[in-house]
Amino acid sequence: MKILLLLRHAKSNWKDASLTDFERPLNGRGLKAAPLIGRYLRRKKIRPDLILSSPAERARQTTALVVAAAQWNAELRYDERIYEASAGRLLEIISQIEESAGTVLLVGHNPGMEELLWRLTGESQTMPTAALAEISLDIDKWNRARERSGRLEWIVKPKELIRQ
Repeated sequence: MKILLLLRHAKSNWKDASLTDFERPLNGRGLKAAPLIGRYLRRKKIRPDLILSSPAERARQTTALVVAAAQWNAELRYDERIYEASAGRLLEIISQIEESAGTVLLVGHNPGMEELLWRLTGESQTMPTAALAEISLDIDKWNRARERSGRLEWIVKPKELIRQ
């Protein structure tokens, strides 16, 4: 059994037109939502063995805020292939994860994240910014991850955590 956590980056700032899409940072809402998700993960006692993140600025900031709030010290890798990746590309990246990692957090972008969730589980779910989903994969090796090899355990959105 492998566990895959999918995290869409938090809300980004579109105000500075001189920045490329890759360079866009989080906005105020995003800066608040990412730590909420990190604290949620800490309360649930979830600790990934590996964190794979898009290197885009908004994903980097999201990852840093979640990791700090969750109080994790897991290995963190930035993978350029995650930026603007399709579900197929994300599945390829997942299939290359080393077997020693039992739980992995993948931080990326839509539409790839929603498509990946659907391909792995068959469930169509929206993943607004900073949404987090846990997928249980009925596999013993990451390279066996295939369409419909997973089950969506839960999905949480920052708005739901604010109400708690």
